[in-house]
Amino acid sequence: MFELHLTNLHWLEDEFPEHNARLDLCLHGNATAIVGDEIFEYEANVSSSGLYLLKSLTQNHIIHQNSNLLFSCCGHCIYPDDTDKKSVHTIGCPYGIDWSVIHEDEKVKIITDSGKETIISLKEYKKSVHSFCDIIEDFFNKSEKKIPPSDKLNRKYYKLFWKEWHRRRGRK
Repeated sequence: MFELHLTNLHWLEDEFPEHNARLDLCLHGNATAIVGDEIFEYEANVSSSGLYLLKSLTQNHIIHQNSNLLFSCCGHCIYPDDTDKKSVHTIGCPYGIDWSVIHEDEKVKIITDSGKETIISLKEYKKSVHSFCDIIEDFFNKSEKKIPPSDKLNRKYYKLFWKEWHRRRGRK
């Protein structure tokens, strides 16, 4: 069994009124993953988490070895991936929840920090990730239009983040 859930989606302005929600480019919320008989819950930067989950649809994600966690606390900076120039990394703090996602033909093996393994079909995994990410994107789309970063480089990287998101989600 593998399920992903989101609740309490919000911008930092909701917690810190001095922030302007139009400037906050990272969506936060309570992220829950049910993996086999384990339940993981975390107050996460769900936009960063969503991107890394989308990446895990086509590439292995090894626990605590990638540049970000699947449920990450934050993602302060966006940097382009030097290997392909079409992908980004979000860099933040080391806090969050992570698990491995290993592709085996048309199946996905998920290995948690406790060492427990859950094997599900790639189709089932993809359905859960897409649903999770569609909720995030829908929240972005229904929110006030965001003000892109003021400096040219960060604005470029933010646009690259969404290009990668849409490419990986199949919405070029």
